[in-house]
Amino acid sequence: MNGPWWREKRWGIGVLLLLVTAVGSIDRQAMSIAAASIKADFHLSNTQYGAIAFAFFAAYGIGQLVAGMVVDRLGTRRALSLAVIWWSIAAILHAVARGFWGFFGARAMLGLTEGANYPAAIKAIAEWFPRAERSMATGLVTAGTGIGLILAPPVVGVLIYYFNWHMAFIVPGVAGFAWVWWWNRRYHLPEHHPTITAEERALALRDRVSSVAAGEAPRSPWRTWAHYLRYRETWGLVLARFAGDGAFYFFAVWLPLYMQSERGFSVLNVAWLVAIPFVFADIGSLAGGWAGQRLIRRGWTVDRSRKTMIWAGALGVLVAWPVSIVADWWFALLLASLAIASIQVKSASLFPLAADLFPARDVATVWGMSGAAGAGGAALFQWAFGWLIDAYGYNPVFVIVSLMCIVQAALVSILIPRIAPLEVKPA
Repeated sequence: MNGPWWREKRWGIGVLLLLVTAVGSIDRQAMSIAAASIKADFHLSNTQYGAIAFAFFAAYGIGQLVAGMVVDRLGTRRALSLAVIWWSIAAILHAVARGFWGFFGARAMLGLTEGANYPAAIKAIAEWFPRAERSMATGLVTAGTGIGLILAPPVVGVLIYYFNWHMAFIVPGVAGFAWVWWWNRRYHLPEHHPTITAEERALALRDRVSSVAAGEAPRSPWRTWAHYLRYRETWGLVLARFAGDGAFYFFAVWLPLYMQSERGFSVLNVAWLVAIPFVFADIGSLAGGWAGQRLIRRGWTVDRSRKTMIWAGALGVLVAWPVSIVADWWFALLLASLAIASIQVKSASLFPLAADLFPARDVATVWGMSGAAGAGGAALFQWAFGWLIDAYGYNPVFVIVSLMCIVQAALVSILIPRIAPLEVKPA
């Protein structure tokens, strides 16, 4: 391509996806930063807090499962607009929640509606990016999660300190409505984009995985899941996400509370210092995406590049093992930061697999299936983590988290022997 990369339309789309992922990340992370205040106001135990986290992730899993089909039916632009509108409303409803069941319901609604974010983003990447650039584009999207987690502690902490915890949910919710306006002005498919160059259009369309039969009749959405579960690769994605996704969510949900309850941080300390691990998360996302792209451009196969980066990231997460037993808070925070960065290195190559394997038309559906499994696993793990923390403290939890991504990488290697476009038959 001629000209600077920032003038290319696909990278503008990547930035939009980064921003919406950041907004959604702040919406969900507000609960973690406000947890100490909310627990004190409503006398919630760690087990109840874990159950509230379960509500989000269980609904998030259902949301991804359903959203994948909705995105494939309505299209990326319309489906993501509707999702952001509804999750912004759900975020604001937290401000009027009362007690355990009030937050349980608000978290469930937020999870259900945020479920469309990643299926839509990965579908947009499949529509706009050639295969060699997908890990970098996915790194941008996962960096959005990190940016949201970086911004959430100072933004939410300051809102709580100077106003109250209610504002921590209202302000990020309003930001979602602003993004929807921008998205609807900017997003078009490359084949219909009014100002795209012919060269970039050809590049965007070059590596799409084609459907077997163009123009075939729409399939029953209820048959879609069963149809794709016939493929071993789908099981690889589903089981890997179930086993490993909860590791990242553990840090997002529990790290702010851990630093307050176990390391003595105040809400303002959390506001600034707990943002540090998520700076590392973004570094991991971008570095992992860049490295995966670089390996492919140097002649590595997609299969070899993706699996190398997945294993490199998974092994790096082992540094989480001693977080709760080191004496110094800064060393604990550094180890957590390195673990989160490693998770994101892995994710930059794990998340594009649905686009590498399946037709672009159905990427959101397949990604939604794997994302639902990941969120379902995360839901169960968060609830179990709450019980373990109440019963035994944080140490066994950090040990479990350090091993989860190893299991995930092994499942990818075993169940997806070769990452290449599949001969997918119509349902």
